[in-house]
Amino acid sequence: MNIIKNILSIIGAVIIIGMLVAFVKFDLGDKISKASKLDPKAMGAYMTMFDAVLTTGKSADAMVRRVKINPDVSTEDVIESMKSIAGDANMLQVGDSRMADEYDHAGKRQRYIRILHYCAPNIAKTFIDYSVAYGAFMPCRILIVEDDKGDRWLVTMAMELMLFGGHTLPPEMMKKAEHVRDTMYKMMDLAAKGDF
Repeated sequence: MNIIKNILSIIGAVIIIGMLVAFVKFDLGDKISKASKLDPKAMGAYMTMFDAVLTTGKSADAMVRRVKINPDVSTEDVIESMKSIAGDANMLQVGDSRMADEYDHAGKRQRYIRILHYCAPNIAKTFIDYSVAYGAFMPCRILIVEDDKGDRWLVTMAMELMLFGGHTLPPEMMKKAEHVRDTMYKMMDLAAKGDF
């Protein structure tokens, strides 16, 4: 019995010493202090992203949200639906980028790639005033893309890290940020089914 106690004591001592060394070597005290100031949802958002990176091996795949378009819904109906929903939410379509012609120079059909850009200028200004870095993520974009099987998808940036990844946003900014995220996600979810 004493042998087991001694072994467990040694293991416990090694673990405590290892933790102290890691704490000092990696300055974990400072990092823990800084992490405690993050939004309460930050760790969940980062873990969701990290889990996706581990699953796919691709960081970009972990940072987007995808919705498959119903095969019975035309691409033009998807675009009209998103435009209507955006307008109802006081967001403007501020750009439309066609990334590929339907056929290449040799007459071979290419897959459909198009990016629609949306913005709520008053909200954009609020966020740029808060941090210029937010401007790099504007305007919000939704990619319409056809995959190798001919299925069409709506893809946008997953906005959870923008909302919760740092210090908690001031309440009025959080309300505006959630409005943009909810509108973008609603546009995708409804338009993919042909709803307005």
